Amino acid sequence: MSLHEDMLQMGDRAVAAARALALLSTRKKNAILEAMAVELDAQRAVLQQANAADLEAARKAGLSGAMLDRLQLTDARLDAMIKGIRDVAALKDPVGQVISRWMRPNGLDIQKIRVPIGVIAIIYESRPNVTADAAVLCLKASNAVILRGGSEALRSNQAIAAALQAGGAKKGLPAYTIQLVGTTDREAVRELVQLEGRVDLAIPRGGESLIRAVVEQAYVPVIKHYKGVCHVYVDASADTAMALDICENAKCQRPGVCNAIEKVLVHEKIAAHFLPQLAARLTARKVELRGSDAARAIVPAMKSATEEDWSAEYQDLILTVGVVKDVHAASAHINRYGSHHSDAIIAADAAAQKAFTEEVDSATVYVNASTRFTDGGEFGMGAEIGISTDKLHARGPMALEELTTYKYIIWGNGQVRK
Repeated sequence: MSLHEDMLQMGDRAVAAARALALLSTRKKNAILEAMAVELDAQRAVLQQANAADLEAARKAGLSGAMLDRLQLTDARLDAMIKGIRDVAALKDPVGQVISRWMRPNGLDIQKIRVPIGVIAIIYESRPNVTADAAVLCLKASNAVILRGGSEALRSNQAIAAALQAGGAKKGLPAYTIQLVGTTDREAVRELVQLEGRVDLAIPRGGESLIRAVVEQAYVPVIKHYKGVCHVYVDASADTAMALDICENAKCQRPGVCNAIEKVLVHEKIAAHFLPQLAARLTARKVELRGSDAARAIVPAMKSATEEDWSAEYQDLILTVGVVKDVHAASAHINRYGSHHSDAIIAADAAAQKAFTEEVDSATVYVNASTRFTDGGEFGMGAEIGISTDKLHARGPMALEELTTYKYIIWGNGQVRK
């Protein structure tokens, strides 16, 4: 069977699964999710063996430490995956929810209700936990899913998807609800996102080149989960200790994730006081600092930042630092160079807070908190499919509600239009 024929078959199977899923009750879906959690726990040794093989191959291929961290399935991360499934089961089912309802003068009763999207294709890189997160969220919203992970995590993803499908089948999960593209051939991505009539939505998660390729090749709608060029702006009114703690957390806790900061902007009035403290704190954590001319005049040990640095997503222990005139200059800089993902202001001044939250055009905007909270679980949404940097349909953490669309149901008693 050719790749084209194989992908068509996956699409047809997914469509059949989606139609069966649309008829499942919330209780049935939750029972399936619990069976998935139990099976993942039972298959722990198999999953970690597959992951160890992926890690060994990744080390030989020279992947960075940050990328290896994204790939690794520790016991804690497996526990989090299992807990995440149960958390999704506990969430309110959005399917069938009445969004709004009104009566027309002619007696027509119009309802706008949430319904599944249908078949969702998710293309992603590195982190195998995305396989579980994506599958269970799609299931709870009654969508079939076709997953295409990165080649570096193929064994891990195959083991997770197989465990989820096997566990769910014990409680009535329709066949082919969860399918994983088993080839590393990049042509499979093009085939997948051109399955018009079979795939209803494509969601790419990963590097800029992956997302651009999907957008350029897709015949189906795409919601982009673009790069995370995230900022912290430290205002003149900021509490210095708070600002240092937030900058360290947002950069160092997990530098390889999309909600880690890549840039810090500091108000010129406090730069001479704040930047040496920031440099001492972050260099102790082995962060490489790249600074503007103004920043390097205060901390000469910083490397010189290039124009490309201001829009770069490092996903590593590298940080670009700049000095700005005020909150308005910071907002303008972020809107120009950022990716509209997650940006924060550290400030005590209410006017500065208001200006920043109104002017910064990002999916999530923080006041006196780390950008690391941009996450479906941290927002109380359960696991998430990713962080959308688009503005249509979904923006920010994309969880259950964002995995549905809506339709209108109109009740009448014989009305005809005159």
